[in-house]
Amino acid sequence: MEPWWNKAVQQQAIDRTHRIGQDQKVFAYNMICKDTIEEKIMAIQERKQIISDEVVADDGNFLKSLTAEDITFLFD
Repeated sequence: MEPWWNKAVQQQAIDRTHRIGQDQKVFAYNMICKDTIEEKIMAIQERKQIISDEVVADDGNFLKSLTAEDITFLFD
């Protein structure tokens, strides 16, 4: 019901519900209420995802534009 700070760990937990031999459908829902800490966690996850995607996908120009704050935020 609540998001985890590390989105990769959250996705891994969801993936574990799909075990080998599973023949029943499995659904994972995120229930996020407005103006809650969970909503803030989701915003942080989205910002980190955008930064990490640009670091991995870019040709290097993006790395030059990263600030110390961006790097600190990404690894916090």
